[in-house]
Amino acid sequence: MITDKLLRVSTDQALTTTAVSTDTIDLSVARDMGEGQELYMNFAVTTALAGGTSVKFEVISSAAANLGSPTVIGSSDAIVTADLVAGKNVAVRINPQIASTGQRYLGARYTISGTYTSGAVTADVVMDIQDGKKFYASGFTVA
Repeated sequence: MITDKLLRVSTDQALTTTAVSTDTIDLSVARDMGEGQELYMNFAVTTALAGGTSVKFEVISSAAANLGSPTVIGSSDAIVTADLVAGKNVAVRINPQIASTGQRYLGARYTISGTYTSGAVTADVVMDIQDGKKFYASGFTVA
């Protein structure tokens, strides 16, 4: 997975209550947003979350730079706090019809259940995802 600073919408963003990403991607700037490619938003937990109940990670678009009145274009299920440990990655597929929303800005929203006392997330738009976990069958010897 390759990340790009211009495609990052949250950098170690503290999560305590429901919020939108601190940064946005301006879709009106001439750039290739992966036309013909599947795109994902990778949410990486950089500091374990504690105190709340669950988080739903959403990819949103909006006509406003502050991501007001957003349209959800991709979403995870609610993920319980026990699973939101440091190093956890949640990938959300971005609807390939980004342009059809007619909205200029792309970002993220963290829909939180409960009140978190700590935790942080970094979110990036990426073309592929990896979990870094390969599992192989047991019972063989490498000579």
